[in-house]
Amino acid sequence: MSERYGIPPIDLTGLKTVSLTERGGKVRTADFARPWAPETGVAGWVDSLPKILAADTLRAVADRILAARAKGKPVIWGMGGHVIKCGLAPVLLDLMRRNLATAFAMNGSGSIHDFEIAVAGHTSEDVESVLPDGRFGSAEETGREWNRAMSAAMVGRFGAGEALGRSLEMLAAEQYAESSILLQAWRARVPVTVHVAIGTDTPHTHPAAEPEAIGSATHYDFRLFCSLVESLNDGGVYINAGSAVVMPEVFLKAVSCVRNLGRTVGNFTTVNLDFIQHYRPRVNVVERPHVQAGGKGYSLTGHHEIMIPLLAAILIEGAGREHAGNAPAGKTA
Repeated sequence: MSERYGIPPIDLTGLKTVSLTERGGKVRTADFARPWAPETGVAGWVDSLPKILAADTLRAVADRILAARAKGKPVIWGMGGHVIKCGLAPVLLDLMRRNLATAFAMNGSGSIHDFEIAVAGHTSEDVESVLPDGRFGSAEETGREWNRAMSAAMVGRFGAGEALGRSLEMLAAEQYAESSILLQAWRARVPVTVHVAIGTDTPHTHPAAEPEAIGSATHYDFRLFCSLVESLNDGGVYINAGSAVVMPEVFLKAVSCVRNLGRTVGNFTTVNLDFIQHYRPRVNVVERPHVQAGGKGYSLTGHHEIMIPLLAAILIEGAGREHAGNAPAGKTA
């Protein structure tokens, strides 16, 4: 024994052991992944995933969404601007048309990127190249027309999302119109709410900006969003995709507001989907809304441009199987 430290190593002779069979284990071969058989399609691929961790979460989220729609409950997609910049509007609009997305809520940046895509077919500046001389955020058409829509909303007493959809009905280029959530949802009478934090978005610096109009339009949308959140009660699903601060805060305030008014909103599902799991989405979306209220929150980590199309494919095939299962005998669903 070394005497350098004056402390002998512990003697393990009397340590008690248990049999491996008695101990058991959380990971079992029954939960392992299986090789995917191509002829089984997306559903077969999902079934082939291990019944462990994120794979189980992915299945659970898809099951909750499909169960919500089968029950006639809403599936609300909240999002940040990055979801739009990743080119996912066509996927989300397809879910809307399949009745797997019943409303959308976005922060200000999401509305701006969607607006620019509808008008010009492109968005997202090279910030590093234009920030040094102050040209960042100074696009004339975006600032002028986005703010004009806010002013129209204040005069007409409606919300920012509706105002932008109305505006794009006139401004969108025909070849880009199909890629706009704001426009296509407005045409389909599917609610879109826009939640603006003044000072965070480029149109706020434009000379046409009217702070009263922006505040009026986004406050109307907050109240509309509260009504949407109330409808989540007993089986609905709220998805927060790619918003680390604004939408998680808006969602939690809406939940509290609805409950404060004496309405019940509980026993629903929340999902945070992002490539990094942040504090606010975890506590404000996944955890706090379910305290003493039932329901469950889930976290899915991955890049939007992969995870959202993947989830959409699972939902579409799952909805098709349910429809086939409910088809009358002798008929093809």
